[in-house]
Amino acid sequence: MAATGPPEGAGHGIPHDGAGQVRPPTTGLLDDLGVAAVVLEEDGRIALWSPQAEKLLGYTAAEALGHYANHLIVDDGDAPDAVALFERMMNETGAWAGIFPVRHKDGRIRRVELRGTRLCDAEGRAYALGLAAEETAVREMETGLALSVRLVAQSPIGLAVFDTDLRFVSVNPALERINGVPEAAHLGRTSAEALPELDNDTVTSAMREVLSTGRPLVDQHVLGRTAADPGADHAWSVSFYRLEGPGGRVLGLAASVVDITERYRSASEAATVRSRLALIADASERIGTTLDLERTAHELADLCVPALADVAAVDVLDSVLNGARGDRAAGSGQREPAAFRALAVAAARTALAVRAADQPGEVANYDPDRLITRCVTTARAVMVPHVTPRDLNRIARDEEAAGLLAEAGVHSYLAVPLIARGEVLGALDLKRARNPLPFTQDDETLATELAARAAVCIDNARWYQKQRHAALALQRHLLPHQPPERPGLEIAYRYAPAEGPTQVGGDWFDVISLTGDRTALVVGDVMGSGINAAATMGQVRTATRTLAELDLEPDALLRQLDKITSGLEAGIATCVYAVHDPRTRICRVAVAGHLPPALSRPGEPPRLLDLPTGVPLGVGGVPFEITAIQLRPGDQLVLYTDGLVETRNQSLDAGLDDLLALLGEPERPLQQTCDLLLDTLRQGNEPDDVALLVSRIGPPPAA
Repeated sequence: MAATGPPEGAGHGIPHDGAGQVRPPTTGLLDDLGVAAVVLEEDGRIALWSPQAEKLLGYTAAEALGHYANHLIVDDGDAPDAVALFERMMNETGAWAGIFPVRHKDGRIRRVELRGTRLCDAEGRAYALGLAAEETAVREMETGLALSVRLVAQSPIGLAVFDTDLRFVSVNPALERINGVPEAAHLGRTSAEALPELDNDTVTSAMREVLSTGRPLVDQHVLGRTAADPGADHAWSVSFYRLEGPGGRVLGLAASVVDITERYRSASEAATVRSRLALIADASERIGTTLDLERTAHELADLCVPALADVAAVDVLDSVLNGARGDRAAGSGQREPAAFRALAVAAARTALAVRAADQPGEVANYDPDRLITRCVTTARAVMVPHVTPRDLNRIARDEEAAGLLAEAGVHSYLAVPLIARGEVLGALDLKRARNPLPFTQDDETLATELAARAAVCIDNARWYQKQRHAALALQRHLLPHQPPERPGLEIAYRYAPAEGPTQVGGDWFDVISLTGDRTALVVGDVMGSGINAAATMGQVRTATRTLAELDLEPDALLRQLDKITSGLEAGIATCVYAVHDPRTRICRVAVAGHLPPALSRPGEPPRLLDLPTGVPLGVGGVPFEITAIQLRPGDQLVLYTDGLVETRNQSLDAGLDDLLALLGEPERPLQQTCDLLLDTLRQGNEPDDVALLVSRIGPPPAA
């Protein structure tokens, strides 16, 4: 029967690959030392001679075997000592170790590190085994090992070795101090097991990558806490590299660890300062881009999220919007309820907290003990780094809103006053939910700076809005509320105030009854904006009506109006003045620097009237001209100001083309025509104000 055991040489003590083949050595240490093996018989003859012996002493096995070692490799002067040493090894059971001089084949004497011991075979015969290595190689190896051990033990850098399962194999004293854990508590454990307070996901991922790819990873930052300082976060710079043995066999990983907490904190603080300065710089560019109150508030709220808070709200005191300046002076400290009007809310993925906030446009009354009320009454920031349930009841408007804030995870709160020109306007309300860090004194300083910059813009927008409302009220009061019905004419009109940051201007229209059933149609535009322009417009309109009652021809009327306008403070205006006679259907028109009227006639394409443009009123010294236009029943005459056709996004010629394109249906009701022109030509722009007067020629009046 064939043998079933392992092949020869494949026993338990010899590494093999399962097919009887001996695996390569796992270390080259003995090869580096070049250890030679020599066996002597009882009479001193050489019985065995290894290849390393041949390399060390120069003799081949054939040259050495059977010869007396004392004659072959020992110098004559050292022969007595060699004999004594040989007898000692053969007669005693102990081993001998030391330095002994031997002779090379070339005659040179070489000092070797010798280890000798006595061997016995099965028949009781004795032999002497000598293991030798060149002394210099041994000393170099000893020095290298001693240096390596000292470097590891005395290095101020933490060093560790891991096996292929990423478990600690060894750590040096520096790493024991860094981790606050003795070496024994490291060995055999993973980083997560030995140091659970570290960012071990990052550490393990990095170690596996280095182990699999062989590419070193240098200066990987790791954050966390260790037993050496359990009460504080630290930062370390960790580097990993793969350890390989002879033949490229992977042995594990080596790691170096340096505590960089102070450097990391300094870098983090510098980065924080840079980000705060950048945020303040952004505030200068992004807040106050217009004089619109709500938009300015939204710009402030949007700037704070998520850079400073997860939820930001801008609330202004309702008395500030409706009352006079000085209703609540900064630092007055008056303890009384406060009514806030919400202007803007911004949030970063915290819908519950948004639902709990006052929605823009709403007015909420808060008791004196509410935190936002305290903020505006004291004119000082109110900060609650760690919010409790009791605090939520003083933050939210009611219990339901407090529950929503708790569910959203709001854990830190900050409110800073909006102060401009010594007056408290309202408050900037900030909350953190997703951001795990509480508000700090630095956050309060930054929020106060942002609020101060925004408050001036909000105050400007508030006073602009108030002035705009006053100008608009004056403008509407001065314009005709219901033009009279005139013989032979159907009339519709619109006045549209400027939108966005543009102030109300001096545009006007008028319909004036003249003798003989005639009607004067007037549209004009005073240069400038605001209350002054509106007031000047009222003066020019009044003068126009007064002159019209004198039955002056259009050119003569404009000539007189030019003299009057030149004496006014805002002394430049444009105007188109047309007188329609329903019996002759002749319209006599004169223009003072104004855009020409448009004529829409059934069966023909709309066109602009070809009229002498003239110069604006107030220039003086230039005559005006009259043009007579024969009209027909159904003709539509459109008078307008430049805000209808001239915008920032297109040229005046393009606007006039669009106007004519919209007048292609002269049978459309005039009210619909007015709405169509305003809705289409002003869409998506921030136009000037517009005065629009549309008339349609009807049948002549009865005799």
